[in-house]
Amino acid sequence: MSNLSSIPFMRYRYIATGISGSLVLMALILLLVRGLNYGLDFTGGTQVSLHYSEAPSLDDIRSTLTTSGFPNHEVVTAGTDHDVMIRVQDSGGAGGAGISEALSTETAGNVVKILKAAAGKMELTMTSSSFVSSQVGQEMKELGILGGLMSLIMIMIFIAFRFQFKFSVGAVIALAHDMILTLGFFALTRMNFDLTVMAAVLAVTGYSLNETIVVADRIRENLRLLRGLEPSEIIDISITQTMARSIMTASMVVLVLLALLLVGGEVVHGFSAAMLVGVFFGTTSSIYVTANTLLYMKISRHDLIVPVKKQDELDSMP
Repeated sequence: MSNLSSIPFMRYRYIATGISGSLVLMALILLLVRGLNYGLDFTGGTQVSLHYSEAPSLDDIRSTLTTSGFPNHEVVTAGTDHDVMIRVQDSGGAGGAGISEALSTETAGNVVKILKAAAGKMELTMTSSSFVSSQVGQEMKELGILGGLMSLIMIMIFIAFRFQFKFSVGAVIALAHDMILTLGFFALTRMNFDLTVMAAVLAVTGYSLNETIVVADRIRENLRLLRGLEPSEIIDISITQTMARSIMTASMVVLVLLALLLVGGEVVHGFSAAMLVGVFFGTTSSIYVTANTLLYMKISRHDLIVPVKKQDELDSMP
């Protein structure tokens, strides 16, 4: 036995595997049955630019649109406090190819009429309106999926060369685990899934990979240094040694994301929510998913021993 103190994380690995597996299964079912509530970046719609005589309240505009039958909308300032750009999903459908420019013009007129009635004494004029096709969003969706798959493949190749093949399998499974659960959260809550959220999901892979590499590097070093211990004991020691660092890193990131979520406004709400979910699962997956995979693949000290070149090979070297 070792005189190094450790928390027995691996004692509960089967429970953790059951919980993680159940959550991933539920997330996949939600994604298949309910799907994601795609935002205007993917569905398309109508874009209206307005000029107010006084600086309006964006929150009041959002509230008015929501209560008037346009729950899926984006409201941002456009250059000055008096200019506002609004994107709404057309009432005729999901903004796809079936939405015509005529319907888009009608939608723009309805939006202006609704906001004029709610503006009170403020005057507003529509400076421009346009129909936003969903084709660009569809292409970005496909590119995002392709980018996610390519990142997993490249990460697996990198870690296989930098560490060892079993570590690369554990890292990729952990990353896929985090991405699926983050997407499942959005399928469950029906929060808008737009390009900022897609960027957050991809950013989660970076955070999760960083946590995984920190833990994996310590496991690799301890497998080489500590002898006479079971792999599960070495993994417990390794995770315990990196726990303080993981808690401090996650805490700082969570504080920033909470500030964005609470006071950052609607524009970054989805991004901060996705990152918060991803940070939580990314931290836990570096402990249980990666380590569990290593144990299931029977990682040992012999996997890290560099093969000794034969004398014939050495003699043939220049």
